[in-house]
Amino acid sequence: MASPDLPKAALYYFPKSIWSTIPLLVLEEKGYAPDEIDLKVVDLHKGEQYTPSYLRLNPNGTVPTLVVPLHKTLSLEIESRYKAIQDSKSIAEFLDKSRSTQSRTHTTSSAPSPSLSPATIAFSAVSEKVIALIRSDAANPNALTILNGHDEESLRVVTEARLWVLTARQQALERLLTDNESANISVSEKTRRFWETKKNSVADYLPVLQDAEKPTDQLDGHARQVRENYWKDSKAAWFALRQALLQLNQEIIGPYVLGDQLSLADLHLAAWLARLVKLSGGTISDDGNTAIERIEAHTGPAFSLPKDLSVAEARRRAGLPIPDADSNERQNRLAAFWDAVKERPSFKKVYAEGLH
Repeated sequence: MASPDLPKAALYYFPKSIWSTIPLLVLEEKGYAPDEIDLKVVDLHKGEQYTPSYLRLNPNGTVPTLVVPLHKTLSLEIESRYKAIQDSKSIAEFLDKSRSTQSRTHTTSSAPSPSLSPATIAFSAVSEKVIALIRSDAANPNALTILNGHDEESLRVVTEARLWVLTARQQALERLLTDNESANISVSEKTRRFWETKKNSVADYLPVLQDAEKPTDQLDGHARQVRENYWKDSKAAWFALRQALLQLNQEIIGPYVLGDQLSLADLHLAAWLARLVKLSGGTISDDGNTAIERIEAHTGPAFSLPKDLSVAEARRRAGLPIPDADSNERQNRLAAFWDAVKERPSFKKVYAEGLH
């Protein structure tokens, strides 16, 4: 348990952010106590990631950010100095190393816990490849969240979920720009340009969503073309995801990325896959076969991953019940992964209110 007087690390996050979910899963898997790290919500829907105070911690305006006291300042007699770690991969690695018997903590605890780092150079290469695939442009889950309308009906679903978010975010950026112009706040030219860029990127999809309730045949020529371009981009984005899915399925040993033991790569993959399952109409109750079949169908027609892993063997390795040990049923590796990871207590806790 952490001392209430010592400085603590602070995780700035947003509960429904994919990248924020990764350190939350790490905290659970590593056994961090609730009082060891301060959790501070940054409301992305309100644009709090763009405020000058947050940009001083993370100039990219992204979550998560982990602010940690430096090792030699962890004392009541010394004024603590801090550093900010600004991406989910580095944060996950830091949290993993901060709770081991081999390295002294940079937070406030030295209790041992299982290592989530790959044990060999070969496994490290696989882990890095999987994480890079998940973070590639073709697999960008935030882009796929916006580009999830393939027709009028699905476009309305996207609009219901995202229009108010994008509108609120743009309004927040407009207020910041206005306050800076009127000298209510004062920021650098670099920050002002950053706000302008973000405002323009938000505005790209607003016209499509604002017209979503209108049938296509009731749109004027320009609006119809904008919608057609959106549908084209949407279908292309989901079709491009196929290659990433094939590569990931090939890299996974099964049931976890590196075989029997959970690693950091699995927590990245779990958060990413949870979003894709949700976007494809799935829920946390879906078994692996159902969840991945939803994603396969969502990428377009005539696509399926190879089913080259024994269901019974995958469940045995994951420590799950095996209904029929003699069954010859096979499944793809992403399906086996989903079956294994969704039964972990960490996953159930972080996704207690459903997939996001």
